[in-house]
Amino acid sequence: MEIMTDQGFRKTIKYLRALVIISLIGISCMLIFLIGILAYAKILGPPPLAVPQSTLIFADDGTLIGETNNGQKRYWAKLSDISPDIINATISIEDRNFYEHHGFDYKRIAGAVIADVKALAKVQGASTITQQYARNLFLEHDKTWKRKLNEAFYAIRLEMNYSKKQILEGYLNTIYYGHSAYGVEAASQFFFGKKASELTLAEASMLAGIPKGPGLYSPLSSLENAKARQTIILKTMAKNGYISKNKAEAAAQEPLKIVGEHTTPKVKVAPYFQDAVRNALKNQLKLGDRTIALGGLKVYTTLNLKQQEAAEKQIQTYVDSESDIQVGLVAMDPKTGFVKAMVGGRDYEKSPFNRAVQAIRQPGSTIKPLLYYAALENGFTPSSTMRSEMTTFKFDNGHGDYTPHNFNNKYADGEITLAQALAVSDNIFAVKTHLFLGEEILIETARKFGLSTKMAEVPSLALGTSGVRVIEMANAYSLFANGGNKVHPILVTKVEDYNGNVIFEANSEPENVLDTAKAFVMTQMLTGIFDQKLNGYARVTGSTIAKELTRPYAGKSGSTETDSWMIGFSPQLVTAVWAGYDVGKPIELPVEKSYAKTIWANFMEEALDGKPVKAFKPPKEGVVGVYVDPTNGKLATKDCPVRRLTYFEEGTEPTDYCTDHIGSSADDGPVKNGGTKKIPWYKKIFPWGN
Repeated sequence: MEIMTDQGFRKTIKYLRALVIISLIGISCMLIFLIGILAYAKILGPPPLAVPQSTLIFADDGTLIGETNNGQKRYWAKLSDISPDIINATISIEDRNFYEHHGFDYKRIAGAVIADVKALAKVQGASTITQQYARNLFLEHDKTWKRKLNEAFYAIRLEMNYSKKQILEGYLNTIYYGHSAYGVEAASQFFFGKKASELTLAEASMLAGIPKGPGLYSPLSSLENAKARQTIILKTMAKNGYISKNKAEAAAQEPLKIVGEHTTPKVKVAPYFQDAVRNALKNQLKLGDRTIALGGLKVYTTLNLKQQEAAEKQIQTYVDSESDIQVGLVAMDPKTGFVKAMVGGRDYEKSPFNRAVQAIRQPGSTIKPLLYYAALENGFTPSSTMRSEMTTFKFDNGHGDYTPHNFNNKYADGEITLAQALAVSDNIFAVKTHLFLGEEILIETARKFGLSTKMAEVPSLALGTSGVRVIEMANAYSLFANGGNKVHPILVTKVEDYNGNVIFEANSEPENVLDTAKAFVMTQMLTGIFDQKLNGYARVTGSTIAKELTRPYAGKSGSTETDSWMIGFSPQLVTAVWAGYDVGKPIELPVEKSYAKTIWANFMEEALDGKPVKAFKPPKEGVVGVYVDPTNGKLATKDCPVRRLTYFEEGTEPTDYCTDHIGSSADDGPVKNGGTKKIPWYKKIFPWGN
């Protein structure tokens, strides 16, 4: 028996030794496995935290005007912009040991296992905030072991590479609160109509209870269930030391106003403008479609809500609702190029085609200011004269004959000045100037002014027969308004990513591309379309709207058989308006021919209402203002029935006095840059003329 006992003992020792060795090997393998997992997690580095979020678009005053989403509302709020009450409530109910563990709460796991075994069912969860965040970020919400293991691995990676603050912030911005609201900011705005930073303790404690089951604990689904869970959360917060018992009881009794609406505007503001913004993000900033749609960007734009509303109102007021005619409008700040208003059509829902930026239409006479600026560069002045008469131009290059016509076939049948030709829109003067300069000059000048569309070297180019875009014409006239500085249309001033990092900021530093003196001379000539002193064989083209204007403006109208334009500006704002049919149908009704001018005039007046009235100030040097007789461009005398102050580039002002109305002496000499008047030569020789 002793031998048997001894053998049994030795056998038992042998088994124990084997068990210990196997256990040590197993533990070693587990340690190696765990170390390997940790090493692999470290090698992989931090997992990306980006999640699909709505891109928000703001007007120039910070008002939210639109967002991109796929039926989900997602906004990102920094932890510092979230109420401490919602943070504490969430930690209390979801993971009270959040700051102590490293991704896994082993006590909760053990407790959950025991509870599940006792109930023989899944009755208690043990997922930490880190695990839930990992699930929200990277995984589906199925209940497989594979998902559980992946969730654990992602939780390890999160804890290894991010701070508790970053994990908590991410969790609060990704958790689902029901009703298409993802994240605490979207939920706060939906349920209570306020930012997450403004939540009260009562609101925060109710909101914190919803993620457990949005269909069960949302106050919109069951206020009774929501209140019951709110009470539990408040008691838990008191137990964990976040609030006092008295505060918990008071918050539980506080009545709450549930809004139940997303804050995105129901009516889409400036839809054509927003489309143009998205195109700018894609084509200018080179952002991908997914980034634009779901990147959580904050896009700050140049849109002025008052001016946008004014533009839409004028079009709706003056265009016949039964007509199929369309309208495009762009308003810009000429100093910066910031687009303040944009209308691409009369009804975005019926036609999202943006006529303000996409359509290419003939500009008619609105191209003439660019032509005449080129003329100023080549020795012309506002007093340069040509004959206005029916003219047939003959060419030897195979183009045949060309006979342009004035409106209603009216002509001066005599000499007129450039200033008057512009004001009454004489076509003969324009074609003669164009041919004198050379057909390529206008094309080169158009490029200098920012026009990018193809133009043909033909005599009719002077009358606007090559198509342009509305937005580019508004930009071109900005160069006159700002004294010759090159600008380009800007719709976006700044873009931030979902973390608040600035990834784009507009730079609007001007570059001078026009001669400042010539640009002012041209601007002053463009005021002539509203000045009846320049009436001649025809009335100035702005006479029909001049009485509606209460401040100085410069501009030019234009028309073709199928297009009607008005482009004009004050020192603060430049606006281009086009009206016409998409199919190129002729504009025949007189009222339809007046739409562009009427809309422009009423828009400018409303858009600038409340802003200071500013005149076009001449540059400090380089120009001279003199009174001339508008019919011949010579220095005016008291005998001239009409005298108009006209600016010239210094050294090009007229020196001859008008002798067509001799009867008394001249009185007004040149006014150089606002200086004193010169005494005419004949007053010095013939003192009785004084």
